[in-house]
Amino acid sequence: MDSRAIRVRDEDSIGLLGTGSCLPGNVVTNDDVGLPAGVTDEWIRRKTAIRERRWAKSDESTSDLATMAARMALHDAGLRAEEITLVVVATSTPDSPQPPTATAVAAELGVAPGTPAFDLNAVCSGFVFALATAERMIRGSGGRALVIGADIYSRTLDPHDRSTVILFGDGAGAVVLGPTGSGGVLATRLATFAEHRGLIRVPAGGSQIPASPESVEQGLHHFTMDGPAVRRFVESRVAPLIRTFLDTHLPDTTRPLHFVPHQANGRMIERLAADLGFPPERVHTTVTWSGNTGAASVPLTLDRAAARIAPGDLVLLAGFGGGMAAGLALVEWSAKGPRERTDAT
Repeated sequence: MDSRAIRVRDEDSIGLLGTGSCLPGNVVTNDDVGLPAGVTDEWIRRKTAIRERRWAKSDESTSDLATMAARMALHDAGLRAEEITLVVVATSTPDSPQPPTATAVAAELGVAPGTPAFDLNAVCSGFVFALATAERMIRGSGGRALVIGADIYSRTLDPHDRSTVILFGDGAGAVVLGPTGSGGVLATRLATFAEHRGLIRVPAGGSQIPASPESVEQGLHHFTMDGPAVRRFVESRVAPLIRTFLDTHLPDTTRPLHFVPHQANGRMIERLAADLGFPPERVHTTVTWSGNTGAASVPLTLDRAAARIAPGDLVLLAGFGGGMAAGLALVEWSAKGPRERTDAT
């Protein structure tokens, strides 16, 4: 067994007690983003399978979306904010460099004073990294963690860059973790391939290139990505990582296994799922109408898939992206039975 992969014992099991998600109400069509970037609706659909995405309004922040998703997850779990013992927000688009966005969420929800709350940045893998971190922190303590993935990428995009502006949307997804006695999070695997960190970047805004009139004029605060190299990374690194993870940890190949991947690009998901042998009916997506929502995409998609997952089913969560990184989690579904979710906010 890979020493970097963690598998839990039944008596230590932490599972998903509830899920929630939030999308802004502002729908942005392919025509809206395609015209400035010089591409058509047909081109975007053919390349990405995306029809539309949601972008936050000017008065909406990452913490606003995260708080709404968290409220839904708490309601779904039947818990009050005061019962939460840990808050982790995965984001690469925080409200501000400091304080952590998680503190704004904790304050807005009314989490008990003294409860630890912090941000985690692993870009599009962030939610699974946060899930693995929180699960290990509360295991054996009886605590309950609120784990949120939230991003507002629309404010980092160059409207003329067709390789990025057509892909990204804004949103948030959340889960509540807590003791289940059995099942729950069965295994996790976190991996970073730092030699490829330059494939996805926002060059300015940190200590290396602080914000200045010159950095803004040069467009250094825009999200940049080497799309073909990212695709090769997913094929050469992520797919083999998933195969090895499942070979090691899948306890029963006869049980239903659902696949909830990062919503990077609809065509990329199709290729990855086919390469791994997942039947289409077990692959859950939201990318067609929400786009790539960064760290939000896995929990958002998980929340919208909940109606099709039965207690006892297995779910593979797979985040991958900037860093370059990948996070995997195998979960035995323990949330309450199927619930209805809509494709609206």
